Amino acid sequence: MTKNNIIVAVVGLCGAGKTEATQVFLENNFERVYFGDITFDEMKRRNMEINPDNERKIREEIRRESNNDMAIYAKKSEPKIKAFYDNGKNVIVESMYSWSEYKFLKDIYKDNFKILAIVTDRDLRAERLKNRTIRPLTDNEVKTRDYSEIENIEKAGPIAIADHFIVNNTGIEDLQTEVKKYIDSLLK
Repeated sequence: MTKNNIIVAVVGLCGAGKTEATQVFLENNFERVYFGDITFDEMKRRNMEINPDNERKIREEIRRESNNDMAIYAKKSEPKIKAFYDNGKNVIVESMYSWSEYKFLKDIYKDNFKILAIVTDRDLRAERLKNRTIRPLTDNEVKTRDYSEIENIEKAGPIAIADHFIVNNTGIEDLQTEVKKYIDSLLK
C-alpha cells in the first residue's frame, strides 16, 4: 500500500501533551480519529458520569467483553481511519494505547502509519493533570492511571517503538513548534 497520505498516532502517558499535539495536526489539515470516543459514547449511553474511574472501568470492560482483544479500539475505529485515508486525507489518531492496536494498524497501513510519542517528566505530568480544567487528577490518581494503563492496556509498547519522540518539558509553545517540525518532515 503506497499512498502519499499518512496516518500518525500520537501516544504518551496521561498529561504528556497528546491533546495539544493533536491540535497542531488538526491545524495542518489532518482528520482526527479519537479512540476515546468509543469509551465516552458507551458512558453516555449508560448515563454514567465522566470521571477517571468510570473511564477506566469502561475501557477495561470493552476489552474484557471482546475476549480481552487488546486491539478492539483500533478495530472499532479503523473504518473511520480507512474512510479518511481512502479519500486521500492525512489522519491523526488520538488515544491509541495498546501494543495490539499498534500491530493491527501497522499491518494494514505499513509505512504509511507512524507513531509520535510525547514524553514528559512524571512530576510535571502530575502537576499539569492536577491543574487541568477537564478531568483533573490527584497525584494518586495519576499513579493509579499510569499503572493501570501500562499493566492492563499495553500502553508502553507503542511509546517505546515510536518513530519519533518529542520531550514536552518546557511548555506548549515549544511543543507546538516541535510537532509542526515533525509534520513538515512527514509531508515534504
